[in-house]
Amino acid sequence: MSADLLLEELLIKRSQQKKRTSPLNYKERLFVLTKSRLTYYDGRAEVAFSFCSFVVFLHFIQEEQCGFRPGRRTLDQLFILSRILEDLCVCVQVVYDTNTLYVFAPSHESRSRWVQKVLVKFHPQFWQDGLWLCCRQAEKQALGCEQYNPLEDSKCLTLMFAFCRRTPPPAPPTPEDDEEDDEEAEEEEVVVAMYDFPGMEPHDLSLVKGEEYVIVDKCDVNWYRARNKYNEEGYIPSNYVTEKKSGNLVQYVWYNKNVNRNKAEELLRKEDKEGAFIIRNSSTPGTYTVSLYTKSSGDGGAAIKHYHIKETQTLPKHFYLAEKHLFSSIPDLIEYHKHNAAGLVARLRYPVGKQDKSAPSTAGFSYEKWEIDPNELTFMKELGCGQFGVVRLGKWRAQHKVAIKALKEGAMYEEDFIEEAKVMMKLSHPKLVQLYGVCSQQRPIYIVTEFMEQGCLLNYLRQRRGSFNQGCLLSICLDVCEGMAHLEANGFIHRDLAARNCLVNDSLVVKVSDFGMTRYVLDDQYTSSSGAKFPVKWSPPEVFNFCKYSSKSDVWSYGVLMWEVFTEGRMPFEQSPNHEVVTLVTQGHRLYRPKMAKPAIYDTMQMCWYEVSKKWKVNSSYEARFL
Repeated sequence: MSADLLLEELLIKRSQQKKRTSPLNYKERLFVLTKSRLTYYDGRAEVAFSFCSFVVFLHFIQEEQCGFRPGRRTLDQLFILSRILEDLCVCVQVVYDTNTLYVFAPSHESRSRWVQKVLVKFHPQFWQDGLWLCCRQAEKQALGCEQYNPLEDSKCLTLMFAFCRRTPPPAPPTPEDDEEDDEEAEEEEVVVAMYDFPGMEPHDLSLVKGEEYVIVDKCDVNWYRARNKYNEEGYIPSNYVTEKKSGNLVQYVWYNKNVNRNKAEELLRKEDKEGAFIIRNSSTPGTYTVSLYTKSSGDGGAAIKHYHIKETQTLPKHFYLAEKHLFSSIPDLIEYHKHNAAGLVARLRYPVGKQDKSAPSTAGFSYEKWEIDPNELTFMKELGCGQFGVVRLGKWRAQHKVAIKALKEGAMYEEDFIEEAKVMMKLSHPKLVQLYGVCSQQRPIYIVTEFMEQGCLLNYLRQRRGSFNQGCLLSICLDVCEGMAHLEANGFIHRDLAARNCLVNDSLVVKVSDFGMTRYVLDDQYTSSSGAKFPVKWSPPEVFNFCKYSSKSDVWSYGVLMWEVFTEGRMPFEQSPNHEVVTLVTQGHRLYRPKMAKPAIYDTMQMCWYEVSKKWKVNSSYEARFL
């Protein structure tokens, strides 16, 4: 027997995946408690929780705490509830990371043995809806609020039998039934809501952040049909949920998938707290970095340190920041370093960036809703006037801020555009301005899009000229690159990529706007003598010589946009009119290197202008060489 073994016993574990109430949900498992971890064995594998990453809390089971809604209990559910209370009597709720494990002891004496080995304080009520019901604490790992008293425990357990009907326990399941139920459970895909979503239409299902849902049908890439714990079904936006599984870091508040090194440093400096941290993707695919802020570095000032999370070379794989401290998963590693610096400049105390993150845009306000009732729009201040018409700030149903473009009559081929808009709505990406829908049954036609608080990128650059560092400018280019990569992957050509057609939100994320709309414009702004429409100073020779558009011509325009960014909003070929630019570019002349662009960055611009056959790849050599 191991010297640090505290307890070893057969207990009853409730399934964490199966949603149907059934005797098959409860299985006998061997649980082992040592000084460092709790482990149970399911006959095929070992599941262990390090002591620092879970807290055990005690509860007395009540009907409403077993997942039954008043008035909706079935006879089968009463069978199970009766069996739990009469035969098992007691329950321990094990809270670790974002999950909850329910363990039933065979007797009160058994639970007392376990409890007294683990803690002296407990929560007398359940963790539910983001709070401890007893003390209203919102921290899942919060210590117990009451002192454990075995005598009081016995009294409460005696009273609990009044909550259920007495019915004989169901017959034990046959091996065949067990196998069938396991197959059914494996087919269910369980997801966790990362944001609240108030259902907009009767066929929608509202989401509550942190709660679990079962995916019923993946209708399309942007909308799923899901079921909640009350067996209610409806449509949910796919980018509001993430798969619930141990290796999926998106479900954790400290993980920021789309934050690069420069943005991480910007967010940490803005937070300005000792131990503020971000876990993000490293430049090497499949690896992760901890960015950590300290106010007391060696030179006396604040500093940001970046630590790569390393893996051991031998199996089973373990993760570590300091070689002396190995962990079987990244969440275990983060949880340990929340309490122990262990070689880092500070403990991981404050996750930054994600906890206040606003919900992303959805592909339309609801599933297959592209036509918007103009009576549901409230018009506010004018934001500007573009080639399509006047743009105003507005609200949809008096609650969702939107940008509303009123198309001036004769500005575009309206019927063609409306058909295209249905396709454009399905394009949903964090670096594309979302099209929510159109009001096409009246004139003028309204285009309703995501509202971007900081306005167009060109004005943003010009108004803040002199305040940018190279990292910020590069981050802007990477945002646009990601958006354009998604467009190209879905077969879209922008045709008018430029800083004026990118927008900036309050989080300083840059998004590509007005993609594909130039085809429908009836305007002489971009018309050459041959009748072709194009933005001359952003176009390659094949456009103004042969009117040949492709993703390759968008790559050329992207190089010019990079030049705009690194000149902080200068006009390309500012001393030359359009007809001279056509001659210059055809003869091989190119824009000069901006002062703020390193030679490697200018090389990338030139690659866009010469090697236009290259495809967009977000995680390509472009990004790798910058970072």
